[in-house]
Amino acid sequence: MLRRTTDEGTMTANPINVNNTDINSKSAGAEQMPLDVMGLFFFAYRDFVGDADALLARRGFGRAHHRVLYFVNIRPGMPVADLLSILKITKQSLARVLRQLIDDGYIEQHTGPSDRRQRLLVATAKGREYFKTLSETQASRINAALEKLPPEAANQVRRFLVEMVESSDRPVLDELSLTSKLHGNK
Repeated sequence: MLRRTTDEGTMTANPINVNNTDINSKSAGAEQMPLDVMGLFFFAYRDFVGDADALLARRGFGRAHHRVLYFVNIRPGMPVADLLSILKITKQSLARVLRQLIDDGYIEQHTGPSDRRQRLLVATAKGREYFKTLSETQASRINAALEKLPPEAANQVRRFLVEMVESSDRPVLDELSLTSKLHGNK
């Protein structure tokens, strides 16, 4: 375990968060780090979310609103508990975002059919349309990139992204039908 001494005493450092090598170093550690993939991932993500961020900002929304809209649209009737689990956020964090989306008419909340304590989320027509608008530029960017690759590469990209997800969360990918093209379903 790595330790760092501070004025207050000794502090244990998380080895995952420790910068082991200078980015310009040619040491053995630098060669093992996929710095190129990390940088490409950063720029791709920045551009992927950029257009949607601008649209969200015009309505006073942020990425948290977009995430909620995404999951509620791909799985209508999603319980709040499932959304909390997927997003790995607190009830308090979700409550603020969800309240704004409900108050502005993008999402409706219904009680569960067998458990009245259960809250199910459904996008309204306004929420579905806004989600479509947010998703069009992202879909266009992904489709344009995939078209430049050989046909089999699309599934390699999907497999790579699945491998980036914690193994404990992979069943959720299947439940949300995010891996259906990898399993031969359309």
